[in-house]
Order: sequence, then C-alpha cells, then structure tokens
Amino acid sequence: MSTDKRKSPRPANSRPAQRKQGPRRPPEVDAARQAAFDTLRAVRSKDAYANLVLPEMLRERRVTGRDAALATELAYGTARLSGMLDEIVAACSDRPPSAMDGDVLDALRIGTYQLLRTRIPPHAAVTSTVDLARLAAGSHVAGFVNAVLRRVSAAGEPEWVEQLAPARDTDPIGHLGMRTAHPGWIVRAFAEALGDTGTELEAALEANNVRPDVHLAARPGAISAEELAAITGSEVAPYSPYGVRLEPGGGDPAESGPISEGLAAVQDEGSQLCARAAAEYPLDGTDARWLDLCAGPGGKARVLGALAALSGAELDAVEPAEHRARMVRDAVLDLPVTVHVTDGRESGLRPGYDRVLVDAPCTGLGALRRRPEARWRRVPGDVAGLTRLQTELLSSAIDLVRPGGVVCYVVCSPHLAETEGVVADLLRKADAHRVDARPLFEGVPGLGDGPDVQLWPHRHGTDAMYCALLQKS
Repeated sequence: MSTDKRKSPRPANSRPAQRKQGPRRPPEVDAARQAAFDTLRAVRSKDAYANLVLPEMLRERRVTGRDAALATELAYGTARLSGMLDEIVAACSDRPPSAMDGDVLDALRIGTYQLLRTRIPPHAAVTSTVDLARLAAGSHVAGFVNAVLRRVSAAGEPEWVEQLAPARDTDPIGHLGMRTAHPGWIVRAFAEALGDTGTELEAALEANNVRPDVHLAARPGAISAEELAAITGSEVAPYSPYGVRLEPGGGDPAESGPISEGLAAVQDEGSQLCARAAAEYPLDGTDARWLDLCAGPGGKARVLGALAALSGAELDAVEPAEHRARMVRDAVLDLPVTVHVTDGRESGLRPGYDRVLVDAPCTGLGALRRRPEARWRRVPGDVAGLTRLQTELLSSAIDLVRPGGVVCYVVCSPHLAETEGVVADLLRKADAHRVDARPLFEGVPGLGDGPDVQLWPHRHGTDAMYCALLQKS
C-alpha cells in the first residue's frame, strides 16, 4: 500500500498572505553614519579632503553633539585606516576590494571600523551598515555586506593583524605597516628619517592615528599668547611664543572672537616656529625686504607680515593660484604685505631680499594626522616630481636673496628626499652654506645633532615640520 507523502491541500478558507502594495520603504540611516558615508564617497570619487568636507556637511545638515562626534570618528577613523580595513574585508570576502562597487566598499569599511574600533554593539554595526549599503547600491547587495561583516565580527583587530600582517622578525616594515595602517613606503621613509625600526618608529606612526590638538597663533604685536589663552580658556603652547593649544572638544575655533577679529588664526605650532625662525635669524646689514616665495594659503605670511611690521620691514608674498592668493590677501589685511600672483620659480621680482621663506609644496607626510586619507592617496612616484619643484624653488630663492641674507627652507614632511636631499642638491650648485637652525627653536627638546631641525608629532606634539637655514655667501 503506497503512502502519499504530499502535503495536504490548503483549506478552502485559507488564503496566502497578501503582499503590501506600493514601493518598499527605504531603509532609514541615522544622520551621523550617513554623513560619514557621504564624506568617504566624496574622498573616493572627487578626491575631496575629509577634514574639509565633513565639517561643512555637518553644519549644512545641522548634525551636532554626540551625532557630530560619531560622524567625525567614523569618517576620519575609516579614512585613516582604510588600507588595513581593506585587508580584513578581503580576507572575509570572495572578491578583492578592487572588484567591489565603490559605495559597497565604503560601507564595508565603515562597518568594519565600527566592529573593530568602537564600542557599538556588533548587531547594530552590521545592521546599520547593511542599511547604508542598501540605500546607496540597492537591495541586492544586502546579503553580501551582511555576510562579510559577520565574518569580520568573528575576531578582534589584534587577531586580524596577527593573521594578516607579515612576521615582525622577517618583515618589520610590513608588520608595522599593517599594525599602524600605513603603506609600507611611508613606514620606510619614517624609519630612514628617524634612524629607527623599533619603538620610536612605532610611536611616530601611532601619532599619525591620533587626532591632533587645535593650535592657535596669536598675531604678533596685536595680542599675546597669554591673553589669547585667557580669552579662549586654553593653555599657552610650550614652544611658540605666539601659540595656544585649545582644549579638546572646545567647539569650532573659527567662531571664537579673536579669530573673527583678526587677532589670531588656526596654525600648527610647528609652522609658527618655522615662520619665526625665518624672521629672527640674526643678519648683518639691511633687513627691510622679506619674501614668502610659496605663500598660499597665508598662515606663515600672516606671522611674517606681523613680525615685519614690528621691525619696520615689508613682505612680498608669492602665490601662483589666484584663489589661494585671495586667501593670502585675507590673511594679511592691514599688514605691510604685497601679494604677487606669479610662479615663485620665475617671479620677475627684483633680487636683493634680506630674508626669503620657501615653504615648498611637498608630500605632506608630516601632517598625516590632520588629513586622514592622505597616506593612501600619495604614492612613491609623487616624490620625484615634488623634489624637482622644491629644488627649483629653493634655487630661485638663493638667486633672489642678497649676499649675507638668509633662506629658510620648510616642508611638512620627514621624507629624506624632500628634506636633506633637496638641501644637499642645492648646496652642490649654489654659493650658499647651512647655518644652525636649532638656536631659533629655543626650548624645543630632541632636535638632534643639527644643523637642520626636524619636528615630530610624537616628540613635540607638532606636525613633522622640517626647517633648514641657508645663508648666501
């Protein structure tokens, strides 16, 4: 006797559940995660800078308080660690990040960052990321994103690093690169500049992953650092006579009275020290004509112009791009500064300057903590073109300075090709010699054997600024 194993027919009075009519309701994504995602999308698709895009986005969308703090953490943290996050995503996926849709990859990076670097519950991190991806790329990606993040959540960051990083003993550069989320070539450049592949190198790289304090520069002759600190409720900086370090979480510094009144500006303490060095190296003879050969956007020109006004000198400021030249003009209002829109390599200016500052374009490796995405945007091939430009600008400065005058060469980078390499190349061709810059950084520890100065975030709390002083024979 055969048995019919088919399911019994549906009762006559039973009907299948009716599907809801109309379009499916889109997922709701909170304002903080959406702002972080949109920032990363702009960085990827428009070569935007996260530290410029996000604050404006938060103001426009009126995202404040804890939501603004979360958006900042997710956007900057994800951009900063994106190389490491991609390695982990790749290990949890059946396809490489390069083969993924850009929006999906940005969402996966944010989700992975939440799982590994925040206290957000895993289910909330996964669900919110799936909603982000579904809204940006369509419902068909939800399952993929969910599966990848479930695999990511199976281990913590130390376990992933242990699994994916090269062994420290055999490849210390690669190991540190993975652990600190830096491309290998940048780790190597820092190691060469420090002369270390151990504890100090690790400290220097980790300093790039810490959001820096905001520094203000009091305008010399207009307000003292002590007065500025009292007004802003902050502390006088340890090294710069014009510097103030704002307390974390102190709000938007642009809204403070001293800045809106032109008495102060946001400027890293290392930049303040380099501008001061250019203005205060003792000279014999005249000291009335000063030049800032790479002035945009105007931070050092503001300090130099104020110091020139106090000493009876005048400053010429050179900037080839008109929009940046406007920024310089805005920065030096009421100061004895003339802005020239021209190329510093062929400025057409009359030689005979007493002091010349060359704050040259560079890789910006000294300010990686301020520009979260920069470490992944720069490539080793950028260095050669920049060193050529730096050498040409420095050569022009030597031509424009008078005999006995001083040229101050500054870059925000510790890369030896951009620092000692450029100076050494120039000195082989020019009738000039180095002078010791360290006495002009009085009170700053850890300056080494000189004569040039290299500042570091992990040593000094400043950007990794390099400063060399050259005197024309």
